[in-house]
Amino acid sequence: MIDKQLAARVVGEVKKAVVGKDDAVVKVLLAVLSRGHVLMEDIPGVGKTTLAIAFSRALGLKYSRVQFTPDVMPSDLTGFSLYNKATGQMEYQPGALLCNLFLADELNRATSRTQSALLEAMEEGRVTVDGVSRPVPDPFLVIATQNPAGASGTQLLPDSQLDRFALRLTMGYPAPADELELLQRKLRGDAMGEVAQAADREQLAALRGEVDRVFLDDEILDYILRLVRATRSHPQLLQGASPRAAISLAGLCRAAAFIRGRDYVVPDDVKFLWVDAIAHRLVLPAGAAGSAQRAVRIAAEVLDSVRPPRLR
Repeated sequence: MIDKQLAARVVGEVKKAVVGKDDAVVKVLLAVLSRGHVLMEDIPGVGKTTLAIAFSRALGLKYSRVQFTPDVMPSDLTGFSLYNKATGQMEYQPGALLCNLFLADELNRATSRTQSALLEAMEEGRVTVDGVSRPVPDPFLVIATQNPAGASGTQLLPDSQLDRFALRLTMGYPAPADELELLQRKLRGDAMGEVAQAADREQLAALRGEVDRVFLDDEILDYILRLVRATRSHPQLLQGASPRAAISLAGLCRAAAFIRGRDYVVPDDVKFLWVDAIAHRLVLPAGAAGSAQRAVRIAAEVLDSVRPPRLR
């Protein structure tokens, strides 16, 4: 029987390195438990990389990081075949994606070909080199970052890739008291060194199994679908949320119910995750000013306009 407090211990360990961003920490854990990927869109220096490393330590996951630039090649991610003179054979050399938690730093600075290599791993759980497909390790999670400002040398992520991310999160500047605590911790030493492993891969698999058993009433599923369909008919949007978005949101809601101590989903779980799970999937007309912020506002408007069910 899985320890119900295990998820809370994982969060507690991550918070030793990440100060004052409890909401982001919890939502990343929800993505992990629902087998989703996370896009962190934020300004530099607010702790995106720290968050990813802390999760890899708390969950005992093999971690890999690539700082993306236009000269990063697909083979840097997928690996490549190298001729072994001694054996006379081509031997596969694993790339950075052969890990459990992959941090794609500033993904929007990568070329389309490199982004496509990552897309295959995210969607299909495999990499292909010289016509041979190899599975990525299980579990496999991508935390990608992109900076909303400073577009020089960047390339917008295509809609098809954005749709593969279960959540888009921002951390923002810390509150004054949190920033003071952060500075004090840094002056005392390496806060990351205090993060201990709270779970292993087998325990994570067990947690995911518990999440999969969380009950989703048909009225909750109908509520999710009514919300998703409302985005598709919104007059300010060219494209609403996809069926993949509805499936991903349902999984996230199961994870939210689980860590809140329930074995069933309620409308508040949907409301808690709706904007972060949907806004990045909404497509506005080309050239729309402040598209990301407008998409967030539209997602919030849709949430307010759709009546939740009253569960008995």
